[in-house]
Amino acid sequence: MILYDPHLIQTCTDYGIMLPISPSRAPRIIDFLTQAGVLGKQPLKPVFDCSGARRFLGAPPEPLINREDLERVHQKAFITTLYQEGPEGSQGLLKALLHTYELIDSRGRPHRYEPDRAVKPLVELFHLTVAQVEGTYLACRLALKQEEPKPGFCYYLGGGMHHARYDQGAGFCLIHDIMIAARKLQAENQVRRIWIIDLDAHKGCGTAELVHFSRIRGEIRGNKDAAKALEISTLSIHMAKGWPLDEETLHAAPPGRAPWIQGDVEICIEAGAEDTYVPELQKGLASLEQHSQNLQPDLAVVVDGSDPYEHDGLPSSSLLKLSLDCCIERDQLIYQYLQERGIPSAWIMAGGYGERAWEPNGYFLRTLPDG
Repeated sequence: MILYDPHLIQTCTDYGIMLPISPSRAPRIIDFLTQAGVLGKQPLKPVFDCSGARRFLGAPPEPLINREDLERVHQKAFITTLYQEGPEGSQGLLKALLHTYELIDSRGRPHRYEPDRAVKPLVELFHLTVAQVEGTYLACRLALKQEEPKPGFCYYLGGGMHHARYDQGAGFCLIHDIMIAARKLQAENQVRRIWIIDLDAHKGCGTAELVHFSRIRGEIRGNKDAAKALEISTLSIHMAKGWPLDEETLHAAPPGRAPWIQGDVEICIEAGAEDTYVPELQKGLASLEQHSQNLQPDLAVVVDGSDPYEHDGLPSSSLLKLSLDCCIERDQLIYQYLQERGIPSAWIMAGGYGERAWEPNGYFLRTLPDG
């Protein structure tokens, strides 16, 4: 299945944000798969938007993500700020967005930000972001819903806000769609164990922090019987250096907070060591199984970032340069690994910048076996 909703596409320049995030990425993937003649075949059919996904799932027609879902993962005071109910009102949300998208430099000057060119208020991004979170949740539900000989598969052309932290946004990620969806599924008793497999070029620092905090609060892995415990286990394969592991970011972060917190399985790829990427990922999957005490998850969420691609357009991704063939091999490895073990998977398009960001995701999806 494919989840693609044009209403969820974020055009950064509409808000005066001058980042190389192309709004054509998802449409180009759809066009590419259509021209290749694979969009109407399994496992890529049907193609849902959010309204169609709700109908297919028998869910109410209104959006399914609410404030309680956000507060289950993030600090309540932070969510209050995002809803413009804090002491600063709308200014609190504005400051959160300016920080998240790194739009003001250390001297208080605009950075990659031209508000005079904006056609929409920056604060409207919050409502779009919540709608994008629902896309991730729906993708998970769709992957779990499928009753076929093969385990469920859904690819969401959106999402992947893996840098968002407990009480603030970071790295262009205001709130953490993956954790919000995962914890909601657990609260609804739809799943107990989840794997988050993060292939973005940058460490999934927000994921590591939020999983760590949930464990401290006893919300996951709270039962002595591991087979019955709620659990979220993580794997992140990423650049060994560069943001958020650069010296400045690490120095600014207090101990016990992202990006210092380690995930369950972390694979750091040094610049120039791209030939080790796929073998190290294969080893990492084995380590993830061991961490999970060889208990299979009910669902895997794959954060399928294309920013490790050698033609990515974001300077902070430049320390990892995978060829297109390597990106495809990476995704095929994960797909086959999960299929062979009967694990349903929701894939989130995640990070990717510039006009060629669609290529790794699109070419991978074209390779999926029919039937």
